[in-house]
Amino acid sequence: VGLAFVGMAFALVIAFVLVLAPRSRSKLIVAPVRFICEFIRSTPLLVQLYSIFFVFPDLGVRLGPFLAGVIGLGLHYGCYMSEVYRSGIDNIPKGQWEAAISLDLTRFQTYRDIIIPQAVPPILPLVGNYLISMFKDTPLLSAITVLEMLERAKIIGSQTFHYFEPLTVEDVLEIVRVEQSRGTLRGLIVQLGGQTPLTLSQSLAAAGVTRGRLPRSDRAQPRARRRNAGAIAGMAGLHSYRGGGLQC
Repeated sequence: VGLAFVGMAFALVIAFVLVLAPRSRSKLIVAPVRFICEFIRSTPLLVQLYSIFFVFPDLGVRLGPFLAGVIGLGLHYGCYMSEVYRSGIDNIPKGQWEAAISLDLTRFQTYRDIIIPQAVPPILPLVGNYLISMFKDTPLLSAITVLEMLERAKIIGSQTFHYFEPLTVEDVLEIVRVEQSRGTLRGLIVQLGGQTPLTLSQSLAAAGVTRGRLPRSDRAQPRARRRNAGAIAGMAGLHSYRGGGLQC
């Protein structure tokens, strides 16, 4: 169980990096990232685990079974979830990006306060499906000597010559684990889906614009630019979720 959750946490980080890298203007970054994603998505997970655990030592990189399993699961599912992230980010209305530019928000502030809070709730069901798939793929880690539930059931069966009981218990535990994760995910989706939109003043305050003023960096700009920025922000008229986005 712990290995799957650590692998999922690693996959979430990898997916975020892989979805941001192709948005770079440098072809030296875009081309290798796309090649890595296509290569990993086109090869079986078991082959990747064998490569990490048995081939990397020949290259001077030695990893323990647990770490190799986390890296293998994280890279494999991170490449798939990067497309989920991309669909969530691309679904954000263009006006939200324009409003962030008009307020002179940095790229980090734009993603943190406006884009990510709106992109995450719609993609949670897909991320949850990948988490459940990862649970069901953890038995493959027994191929690289990770002692997980299926391997323990096989060991008990080989010692007692009774495979029905340990394998049945393992199946029941797998079902319980998946159902618990599914229930937790449903509660998280309901909680995030029930958020109320922020008003324009609340959103601007969260972004650092208080009492009708633009950020300090904008106040140093020419007055005409500030008028244009305020007009663009006023015309945005877009809904938001708590923690990001603009609403008029």
